Amino acid sequence: MSTDEDYVYDEASGEWMLASEQAANLAAENVVEVRDAVGNLLADGDAVTLIKDLEVKGAGQTLKQGTLIKSIRLTGDAQEIDCKYPGIKGLVLRAEFVRKR
Repeated sequence: MSTDEDYVYDEASGEWMLASEQAANLAAENVVEVRDAVGNLLADGDAVTLIKDLEVKGAGQTLKQGTLIKSIRLTGDAQEIDCKYPGIKGLVLRAEFVRKR
């Protein structure tokens, strides 16, 4: 252990801790968990399947139930995921309408 590290007082726990440890704890608190329709945890790069037909506004197209969406990206919002699908630019889906594959 390095003796050069700073200690800071953590008001939540009421204890002194290493500054690097407190920074890691704060980073872990700011992580948004995105869950699909059945409660599975989603991550960047996951493939998902639609659980119902969805009309895509502005594209004049309907994505059918069972459509596979590959390589999703999380947006930082607990209910929205960014997707790529042929013929549709900037597709954002709600997590409640997908199931992890």
